[in-house]
Amino acid sequence: MSSTVSEISVPVPWGQIRGKAWGPDHGRPVLCLHGWADNCGTFNTLIPLLPKDCRYVAVDMPGHGLSSHRPPGVFYSFPAYVADVRRIVDGLQWMRFSIIGHSMGGNIAALFSALYPEMVDAVVLLDALGFIPTDLTEIPKVMRQGMDEMLQYEKKTEEKKRVYTYEKAAERLSAANPTLSEQSVNILLERGLVQLEGGFAFSRDLRVNFKNIVRMSFEQSLEMQARIQAPLLAVLADKGFCVTFPDSDQQKVASRLLQGYHDRNHTVVSVPGDHHVHLNNPEVVAPLVSEFLQTKVIAQQLPA
Repeated sequence: MSSTVSEISVPVPWGQIRGKAWGPDHGRPVLCLHGWADNCGTFNTLIPLLPKDCRYVAVDMPGHGLSSHRPPGVFYSFPAYVADVRRIVDGLQWMRFSIIGHSMGGNIAALFSALYPEMVDAVVLLDALGFIPTDLTEIPKVMRQGMDEMLQYEKKTEEKKRVYTYEKAAERLSAANPTLSEQSVNILLERGLVQLEGGFAFSRDLRVNFKNIVRMSFEQSLEMQARIQAPLLAVLADKGFCVTFPDSDQQKVASRLLQGYHDRNHTVVSVPGDHHVHLNNPEVVAPLVSEFLQTKVIAQQLPA
């Protein structure tokens, strides 16, 4: 992989979506979507280890990194992020592409692939199940909570951003994500901080912390899962997302979603590591993703 990395920007109605691009301009297009409260730096260590003939674009999703925050009064939700992916690929003039998504980015990737199956030729989920079903009886409570959080936020007078020293910001990120290595913390802070008078503030929109008001039941999740036509690889960390489920019901749901991938001849593998294994230890993940892209995308598109 060429060491050349370029900044990209895609205009959207409320500002811009920023990101980074690796690889040849006309390489096989691969869109990389980060996890909640992270940014496109989460792929800095992985992408250089992946096939050299792809064009990788990793973006800061709205409200994260260097991308514009959503307008006042607008909620952050998975369907809204899916629409953002359409805006991004339209801006890049990509008609068909692969998606690599970590955590929240994996859920956006799966939902996009279900809604726009003709546009996606391969899906890679990094420590993500693709869907996070909500129990039907919980949906009204969660929706109301998300709305109340937004309404309370809007009643507050404009708050000044909290300013930290770089060291304190790094401590805060580390405390919130204790599995991140020191190097990984510094990578995410490159786009996760803005410099202000007297120090640094986190760049992400506080509203990304509010409860997502758009929820899917387990049955809806299965229906969406069944609509994914592209080959899919799920790479799960053995100390990652799934092991944090506190109760057996959530574990059963996770098992049934994974069984759904198995039943459709998708690939599910477990690797040693934690939720950010792709960033902390990319050499564990890269061979699996590389082989998948090579066999499912690159080899399929080679000229006769």
